[in-house]
Amino acid sequence: MNTRPPAVADQFYPGDPALLRRQVEDLLAEAGRRPSPAGVPKAIIAPHAGYIYSGPVAASVYHTLRPARRQIRRVVLLGPAHRVYLRGLATPSVDGFHTPLGRISLDRDAIASLRALPQVVESDEAHAGEHSLEVHLPFLQSLLEDFTLVPLVVGDAPPAQVSEVLGRLWGGPETLIVISTDLSHYHPYQEAREIDQRTSAAILNLQYEMIGPEQACGCRPLNGLLHYARNHHLRVTNVDLRNSGDTAGPRNRVVGYGAYRVEEPSPFTDKDRDTLPRIARDSLTHGLYQGRALAVNVDEYGPALRATRASFVTLTLDGQLRGCIGTLEAHRPLAADVAANAYASGFRDPRFPALSMPELPRVHIHISVLSAPVPMAIASEEDLLRQLRPGVDGLILALGQRNATFLPSVWEDLATPEIFVEHLKHKAGIGRHEDTRALKAWRYTTESIHEPPAVH
Repeated sequence: MNTRPPAVADQFYPGDPALLRRQVEDLLAEAGRRPSPAGVPKAIIAPHAGYIYSGPVAASVYHTLRPARRQIRRVVLLGPAHRVYLRGLATPSVDGFHTPLGRISLDRDAIASLRALPQVVESDEAHAGEHSLEVHLPFLQSLLEDFTLVPLVVGDAPPAQVSEVLGRLWGGPETLIVISTDLSHYHPYQEAREIDQRTSAAILNLQYEMIGPEQACGCRPLNGLLHYARNHHLRVTNVDLRNSGDTAGPRNRVVGYGAYRVEEPSPFTDKDRDTLPRIARDSLTHGLYQGRALAVNVDEYGPALRATRASFVTLTLDGQLRGCIGTLEAHRPLAADVAANAYASGFRDPRFPALSMPELPRVHIHISVLSAPVPMAIASEEDLLRQLRPGVDGLILALGQRNATFLPSVWEDLATPEIFVEHLKHKAGIGRHEDTRALKAWRYTTESIHEPPAVH
């Protein structure tokens, strides 16, 4: 296998694997002591200097990826060209990148999907000595369980061209976008702070026109992301903003570092997230006294709860499943769907007796709002296993009139595609050795909304 070796080990970070792992773990542990935002970002922006200088700032945003360590299966990493002049974006020809922590396989299929774009070229020279990508790899190796890499060195390329490449690779929750850039270079401390604060404001406001090489050495990959974010109504938040004078260097000539998260906006407001579990609980209470689901007036709620969506409502009692009923096809307003499914989970799930009055205050409610199921083009069951995204995909399987589904949360207990599909086939009544050449599959994702834990 053709692999790019590390080029800046023992310069930007330790070359000894044990020392490197310990340093990264220490940086992440220190970042974990600071308050951090909830949720998993779709993209991050992080610096690429030596770890003693920019490592604490990079760790502050990498730390927020911990909840997605199994979900993220592919990393698209863009950084600026420091060593060679380059027009456009460069992919390498190799099959993997090596660091002291081991080998990372490249997603050659994803890289091949870019060949038709005129701004993308193949250049091993652009990658050979480039540190702007390499310094991120040990963080990713320390955080993520298993992932492939799409590395792109960005040279002279306007924002729209970089944005087009990102659009090709954007993917779903399984794909993380990482943009590598430092901020201002070699100004006195206070002057650098003022420059970087203005640059940070431009990043938060998606004003890529305001950011050039003097503001960020990685302005071209950065501006491509901001171009994409503006066109797709994404939100950028700042996690950390410091410079080398704050971390390990003198203050007469500093380099600025910023860490940011880019998130796809949820349709649900904080009020919506409070309201949906309350509707579910009210419907359970109504079911106890009236024997039917709560009838909701959907006009009382905001647009996200009036939208036609499908949902599942899962009830747990003392950590054990107590009921789970839902709909796969959206056919009514979400508020009404949750009320109906909550009642059904409590009183119509054939696996359990009807919910009792003493149990009601003790059950915990978890709502999964489904995306529209998408048919999967599969040639065989083996092909299905290859396409599944553990921790991401909900799956519907059908063979003739028999069908069943597992929510993405089931991956927590059935961690491999083989076990996941085997158990789902059993749920659908499909025998282990049955001919599955006519098997059909659909995948979907979910957004989870939890009720706060009950206080006893």
